[in-house]
Amino acid sequence: MTRKQKRLSVIAGALAFLGAATALTFYALGQKASYFYMPADLQTATLEPGQRIRLGGLVENGSIVRGQGTQVAFGVTDSEKTVKVRYTGILPDLFREGQGVITEGSFGPDGDFIADSVLAKHDENYMPKEVADSLKAKGVWQETTQ
Repeated sequence: MTRKQKRLSVIAGALAFLGAATALTFYALGQKASYFYMPADLQTATLEPGQRIRLGGLVENGSIVRGQGTQVAFGVTDSEKTVKVRYTGILPDLFREGQGVITEGSFGPDGDFIADSVLAKHDENYMPKEVADSLKAKGVWQETTQ
């Protein structure tokens, strides 16, 4: 092999390695993706059993039911549809009725959404962007300016 051929084979090997690393990275990131839905969006969505999604909206008034220990059930609504959510764990301090919330998890066999994480807004001026945009589009939520 000439010097030029050795150099080209090293460059080709490095490019192959970088290509494989890039492909594996994109594959791994694709496996972790969870799509965002509002309750009304779910009736047109085709979800596979056990598929992880993010469900966002407002905590429905009068829907919070606390069970034994850290079990809680509540409704997430966008004023059109409501989805019953079950969660076991400690809720954020600012979790309450009428507030913006994003839950992450999957649907159980009974049709309830089983959340493994719950995110609530952190003050009165913030709502998760995805939730705020969807609620604004439906005319349910107006941004307040101070």
